[in-house]
Amino acid sequence: MTQPTPIRRVGDRPTPLDTALALATAGVPVLPLRAGKVPFGNCRTCHGNACGGRPNMKTPGPCTCPRPCHAWAAATTDPNVLTSPAWVASWSQAAAVAYHPGAAGLTVVDLDNADAITWARENLPTTRTVTTTRGEHWIYRGTMTSHNGVRPGVDIKSAMAYARYLGPGTGPLAPLPDAVRALAVKAPPAARPTPRPVPVPALPGQGPCPHRTPVYLARGIAMAEQRITQATSAVHATVYAAFLAVLSTHGRCGCLTDTHIARLFTAAQAKGETARHCTDAWANARTALGM
Repeated sequence: MTQPTPIRRVGDRPTPLDTALALATAGVPVLPLRAGKVPFGNCRTCHGNACGGRPNMKTPGPCTCPRPCHAWAAATTDPNVLTSPAWVASWSQAAAVAYHPGAAGLTVVDLDNADAITWARENLPTTRTVTTTRGEHWIYRGTMTSHNGVRPGVDIKSAMAYARYLGPGTGPLAPLPDAVRALAVKAPPAARPTPRPVPVPALPGQGPCPHRTPVYLARGIAMAEQRITQATSAVHATVYAAFLAVLSTHGRCGCLTDTHIARLFTAAQAKGETARHCTDAWANARTALGM
């Protein structure tokens, strides 16, 4: 990464576009950031990735939108794109300039506080350093996958990520060390306990059965299992909501059997819930429905 010389006008500070063009000339792909240090949102055509490009911003896609859509994947060194009407409109509203480190052959170790900086000084080789609003960016020559929260106050920004440009920094670029790559290697997850049956009796029939065929109940149980299995956060709340949905639809007519309940509890325990959590969630759902 050649240190760019920002374009300055006499008696004035460089605009974000001036800085972006200087970086692009040095081979660093850039994009504008709006207030809050976030990229500009996708345009109407690309909203929700309806254009088919860059799904979830995980990989560059076929989209050729003329606007700065798709966050890091929009970063470019093409001056014709950077100065096109759609991009100039965004530059006029930009609060900062960002760049795609991976595409520039770089990795940024983002140190977010004083403790993180102290850790880096004790454990990582010195390299080019850029002062940030809360800490420092340590920039290395080489690329890797990006990861947030590799340790307290430390993020890694390289491939498929963007970093805010805060100046050329000081010091020479050092090669990306194994110590940084090792930060991205996650320890294997702790083994979860084997699900075990929980004795929760099915409810006796208390009303007319709304189910015309057994398929209706089977589909409801399968959907609840899937909802629990696919939960990536708030597992407790998801399990309770699934139990509540099953009970509200199938809990009063007597069709819900011990086997059905065991399937739901097994799915919940596979996501890390304890047998006690399952029992409590089931009881709370019944209470909420007045059963």
